[in-house]
Amino acid sequence: MFGGYIPETNFEKLDIYKLSERLSSLIWRIAVKWERLPQNTVGTQLVRAADSIGANIAEGSGRGSEKDYLRFLRISRGSLYETKHWLRLAFTRDLLTMENVEELRAIVDELTPKLNSYIRVVGNKKAAKARYEDQRPKTEDQ
Repeated sequence: MFGGYIPETNFEKLDIYKLSERLSSLIWRIAVKWERLPQNTVGTQLVRAADSIGANIAEGSGRGSEKDYLRFLRISRGSLYETKHWLRLAFTRDLLTMENVEELRAIVDELTPKLNSYIRVVGNKKAAKARYEDQRPKTEDQ
């Protein structure tokens, strides 16, 4: 990434991040070719929503707490669902070719369950940690 100038961080190794990056890059390449009205209405919203998927994965990973990370992963999922909404509108407004739809659907269909699973794993890890903390013997300081 960046020609080797910036070292890779942990979030960049996640499949969900790589898929979100592929999705937003593909959406950009498609929307940038649209005429002004579709770009300014559907295109802007679609690109922002798609970019937000990976951005929230990245931001959450840098927050330092599992609670914050889980919150940002859920925001990322919301952005993915918003992206699906804008893709549906783009399709119904004849802005996407069938080739676009097939390419985008393949990524979305892979990303959606993976992101949901990852959220469950992080959430279960957080819950397990809380249960452990509750079961620890209390010291006199507590």
